[in-house]
Amino acid sequence: MAPTLNGEVDIVIPTIRSLNFLENWRPFFEPYHLIIIQDGDPTKEIKVPEGFDYELYNRNDINRILGPKANCISFKDGACRCFGFLVSKKKFIYTIDDDCFVAKDPSGKEIDALAKHLENLTKPSTPYYFNTLYDPYREGADFVRGYPFSLRAGVPTAVSHGLWLNIPDYDAPTQLVKPLDRNTRYVDAVLTIPKGTLYPMCAMNLAFNRELIGAAMYFGIMGDGQPLGRYDDMWAGWCTKVVCDHLGYGVKTGLPYLWHSKASNPFVNLKKEYNGLFWQEEMIPFFQSVILPKKCTNAQECYLELAKQAKEKLGPVDPYFNNLADAMVTWIEAWEEFNAPANVKNGSA
Repeated sequence: MAPTLNGEVDIVIPTIRSLNFLENWRPFFEPYHLIIIQDGDPTKEIKVPEGFDYELYNRNDINRILGPKANCISFKDGACRCFGFLVSKKKFIYTIDDDCFVAKDPSGKEIDALAKHLENLTKPSTPYYFNTLYDPYREGADFVRGYPFSLRAGVPTAVSHGLWLNIPDYDAPTQLVKPLDRNTRYVDAVLTIPKGTLYPMCAMNLAFNRELIGAAMYFGIMGDGQPLGRYDDMWAGWCTKVVCDHLGYGVKTGLPYLWHSKASNPFVNLKKEYNGLFWQEEMIPFFQSVILPKKCTNAQECYLELAKQAKEKLGPVDPYFNNLADAMVTWIEAWEEFNAPANVKNGSA
C-alpha cells in the first residue's frame, strides 16, 4: 500500500449537517487534515467529532475570502466542495460525501479507501494501450504479451475515481424505475480509462493530484439560482479527462469501494437534473470533439481554452452555458490568486 503521506493530503467534505459519520472513518482519517465546506444556512452549527484536525468554511467565509469572485462557488449544492480544492495547499485531495461509510471487501476486511486512492495516484497509468490484466503495477499483475515496452513506464496519474457498494449512483429516471437496486458486486480491479474516452465521474469517492490537475477540477455553477444540478461532478470529470488526455496524465477508476448508505429523493433529483438529461446529449459530443492547442501546457491554460470553446459551442444550447463559461474563467482567476507560481507548480507538462 502507499505511504500515509499525511502531510501531503487534504480531505474535503461538503455538508449541511454535523459530521458524526467521521467516527466510522476515524482509524483512517484521523492522521489527515480535513477541509469542511458548510453548505446552506451559515448560522447552523456543524459539530465535528473530537480528535480531528480541520478547518470549516461556511458561505459567509467564502464571500469574505473571495469577494466578487465568490459567485463562482455554488450554493445549496455539493459543488461547493471545490472551494476546499481552492484553499488547500496539499499535493493530493480526497473528497467524500457525508453519507458514505467504510466498506468491507469480500473477506470481511474494512477497506482503507484513502490509502488505496494514494496507491493509485502514486503509481503510473496506462492510457495509450489497454492492458488486459488491468493495472499492471499491482502486486501479482504485469504487462501482458504484446504490450509495447516503450509504453510500460506509463504516465503520471492525476485522478483516482473510486466506486460504491449498496446505493448506486443512478440518475433520477433510473432511480424511479429501479428503486430497490443495490450494488453488491465487488470487482477487484483498477483500470486506466483510455485516452479519448469520457466517463461519468462521481465525487462521492474521488481523489486527485491537485498539483497536476487541480485547476481543472472545478464543479461549475449548480444548485441555488441555476437551471441545473447534480451535474457538477460530471462537468468536472469531462473537463479533467480532456485536460489529462491533452497533458499526458492518467485517470483510473475501480478500487477502492466505500459504502453509500442512503438514496437521495428521486423526485428532487429529477427537478435538478431535468435540463441536464437533455443537455448532456450536447455536452458529451462537445467534450468528445474538443481539441486543445499545443500552446496549452498546464491545467490553467487548458481550462481557459475549454471555457472559451464551451461558450462558443454550448452557448447556443442555452444561455446558462455562457454564465458557466464566465464562471470557469473566474475560477481560474481565483485559483491563480491562491496558487501563485512561487508556491505551487501546477501541471506543467
